[in-house]
Amino acid sequence: QVQLVESGGGSVQAGGSLRLSCVGSTYTYMRYCMGWFRQAPGKEREGVARIASGTIIAYADSVKGRFTISIENAKNTLYLQMNNLKPEDTAVYYCAADLSARYCSTRFAAGEMGYWGQGTQVTVSS
Repeated sequence: QVQLVESGGGSVQAGGSLRLSCVGSTYTYMRYCMGWFRQAPGKEREGVARIASGTIIAYADSVKGRFTISIENAKNTLYLQMNNLKPEDTAVYYCAADLSARYCSTRFAAGEMGYWGQGTQVTVSS
């Protein structure tokens, strides 16, 4: 069973940066479909960034140019570097994994990923 453990959340002021990490229990999933989601209070969960087959990357329009998703295979770790944070980025951030690299975009868009982490809180103050 795949386990995903996020870390790196915290509280920062607007304009600041944070780097989220997601350690997977197996490197296998890092080669397929990995992504970051977030859910703010009272709002639906939204996809933030995804990476398929280690190279095919996509971002939500709201974070383009500010967030960077990456994988460090040697450490079985998925990262989300978040720069120029805004108060509207405040949410619980989740990493997720799925075996379907071919359908990564579809499954990510639907939030139908096979495995999820427990979440880490990011709070951005103005």
